[in-house]
Amino acid sequence: MNNLKKAVEFLGGQTELAKALGVSQPRIWNWINRDKKVPAEYAMPIQTATNGKVTARDLRPDIFGEQTTS
Repeated sequence: MNNLKKAVEFLGGQTELAKALGVSQPRIWNWINRDKKVPAEYAMPIQTATNGKVTARDLRPDIFGEQTTS
């Protein structure tokens, strides 16, 4: 969850992150305090909003972790 807080700080607060994603500020608060994770569909938009300072992999390594080729 530290990575979501890093994104919040980078953008200047929960309200600014919410604006960048087109969601409400309470939704960001819920991700941080209640859900303890970012929904997968918002991981890439957060990566874009932070100019790659926080990556989708940082936020959801369970989904965007390293891919292996066989």
